[in-house]
Amino acid sequence: MKASAHGEAARPLADKVALLTGGFDKPYALGLVLALASKGVALEVIGSDQVDSPEMHTTPGVRFLNLHGSREEAGLGAKMLRVLVYYARLIGYAASSEAKIFHILWNGKFQYFDRTALMLYYKLLGKKIVLTAHNVNAGVRDSNDSWINQATLKIQYRLADHTFVHTEKMKQELLRDFGVQERAATVIPFGINNTVPNTDLTGAEARRRLDIAENEKTILFFGAIRPYKGLEYLVEAFLRIAANQPQYRLIVAGAPRKDTEQYLAEIERTIDSHPQGKQIMRRIQYVPDEETELYFKAADVLALPYTHVFQSGVLFLAFNFGLPVIATDVGSIGEDIVEGRTGLVCKPRDAQGLASALEKYFASDLFKNLDIQRKEIKDYANARHSWDLVGEITRDVYLESLEVNG
Repeated sequence: MKASAHGEAARPLADKVALLTGGFDKPYALGLVLALASKGVALEVIGSDQVDSPEMHTTPGVRFLNLHGSREEAGLGAKMLRVLVYYARLIGYAASSEAKIFHILWNGKFQYFDRTALMLYYKLLGKKIVLTAHNVNAGVRDSNDSWINQATLKIQYRLADHTFVHTEKMKQELLRDFGVQERAATVIPFGINNTVPNTDLTGAEARRRLDIAENEKTILFFGAIRPYKGLEYLVEAFLRIAANQPQYRLIVAGAPRKDTEQYLAEIERTIDSHPQGKQIMRRIQYVPDEETELYFKAADVLALPYTHVFQSGVLFLAFNFGLPVIATDVGSIGEDIVEGRTGLVCKPRDAQGLASALEKYFASDLFKNLDIQRKEIKDYANARHSWDLVGEITRDVYLESLEVNG
C-alpha cells in the first residue's frame, strides 16, 4: 500500500466511515478524526464521554455518536448494564448505518466477542473493515497470552480487510504469527499527541510548582504503572546513581491498574527502605491532561525502562514537549530514538545498564544544550509522526478497500 505523494490532488472519498474508538484513547482518536476530516473524509465517530471534545461537534463532516456514555467508575451491576447497553446500541447502529467502512481503533470490553461475532456481523452487513492494531498481541506483553487469545486474534485479523500497525517489526509479527497477507497490512506512523495543553508555562515555573530546584537533575517516569513498564529497574538504577548525589531527582507520575497494586507496593517498599528514597517524588494518581505539561516541562529527561512493548505513546508525548528519552531497546522504540540527538537506548531488564545510560545522558551535550535541543526534538517528531501523513495514508487505504471487490 503506497501513500499518495504530497502535493498530489487528494482522491475523493464519497462514502462515510464509521470510526469505532472503543470509548477511550482520546489523543489518538481526536488526532485521527481531525486529520481525516481535513482530507475530506466524512466520519461517524462512535465514542464516549471520555473521547468527546468540542472539535467532535464543530468539525465539518464529523458526526459524534456517544454510544458508550460515561466510563466513570461504577458498581459491577451498573458497569455490566452500561456495557450491555453499549453493545445493543452498536448492533443497532451497524444495521442502520450508511457507512461502508468500519474502522476499529480499539475493541470494546468483551474482546473475544468483538474479535469474532461482531466482526462476522459487520461482514454480513457488507461492511469493509479496517483495523488499527496498536498491539499485535497484548497478551504477550502482559504475560497472560492463551490459545483462545491467539485464536480470536487470528479470526479478527483474517476477517479485517486491512490492518494498520505502527512499525515494520509489528507488521512482520502480524504476517508471521497470524497469517495476514502482505497487501492487507500497512505501517502507519503513531501520530503525535497534540491534545495535551502546551501553554506558555516555562520549565522554571514548572519546577517551582513541583518544588524542584534549578540545579537538580530530574528524571521522569510518566503514565499508567504496569509490570511491563519496568519501573522497578528504573528505581534500582536511580538509587544507584543517587547515592551521595543529592542533585538527582526522580518523578514517578501515574496510577497502577487494580490488578497491579501489589507490584507497585513492592516498589514503594524498596523506595521507603532506601536512604535516597526521599529523592523520589511520587505522584501515584491519574494525571489529567491539563496537568501533564507540568511534569514534562519540569523534567530533564523521560525514562522508558520497558521490558516488553511494541510502541509507546508516552515517547511521542515527550517528543512533542521537546524532552529527550532514555529507553530500553524493546519492540520498535529504538527506531524512533536518534542516539545523542533525541535520547539514548539501553538494554532491558538491566538496572546497571540503565544507570550508566542516565549518567551518560547527564554528562552529554544533549543535556548541556537542552534548551536548544528541545526545538530540534519537536521538529524531528513532527516530521516523522505528523497527523497529516497519518490522515493521508489512512484515506488511501479506505479508497483501496472500497475498490477491492466493489
